[in-house]
Amino acid sequence: MIPGARLVLLGRQGAGKGTQCTRLSLHYVVPHISTGDMLRAAVREGTEFGRKAKEYMDAGELLPDDVIIGVVEERLEHEDTKNRGFILDGFPRTVTQAEALARITEPRGIDLAVNLDVPTEVVLGRLAARRVCVGCGANYSTAAPPEVDWTCDVCGSDVVQREDDTEAAIRRRLDLYEEQTAPLITWYAARDELVEVDGTGTTDEVTDRLIRAVDAAREHRRSS
Repeated sequence: MIPGARLVLLGRQGAGKGTQCTRLSLHYVVPHISTGDMLRAAVREGTEFGRKAKEYMDAGELLPDDVIIGVVEERLEHEDTKNRGFILDGFPRTVTQAEALARITEPRGIDLAVNLDVPTEVVLGRLAARRVCVGCGANYSTAAPPEVDWTCDVCGSDVVQREDDTEAAIRRRLDLYEEQTAPLITWYAARDELVEVDGTGTTDEVTDRLIRAVDAAREHRRSS
């Protein structure tokens, strides 16, 4: 049986993290835990940190670290993460959050942080072409639109370009990534918990690279 995994997936917006997390989740038989899904579930369930998160979200404010960390800690206490593990998508975003994750997951910690490396110009093109369903959030692109007149194949709602997917907005997000999130690469590398994977190519090619890199790195750590 394929062993589980305890992974963090890093990478610029548009690198394909969501798609690859879903595939890795199926391969390693562990839950794919995205920040957005976590927050929506915590708000829906009315957890302690879900209620705090809702207050900030309703006010249109960014969530502070302590609230995000609290939501993650609540989620990682669920039974589905205890034995086989998890794949975190969108958390941590800062070194402060990574330090909190190390504390939350003691004593076992994580297996690896995987940096899915895609050049800035490539993700700019991907995000500028992205279109999203306003109903269910399904992703499309100008190269792969819905079957009928920008109407979602899944739920029938309108498929639109997000306001924050203009080139200027995308560049601001990528600049913020370099400022806040890229230092995580150095932090995890210093802990010998980082692998870098080329995120260009077909979806299948990237998935194969990720699995090979994760398995090889874990085998190296076990034997060293």
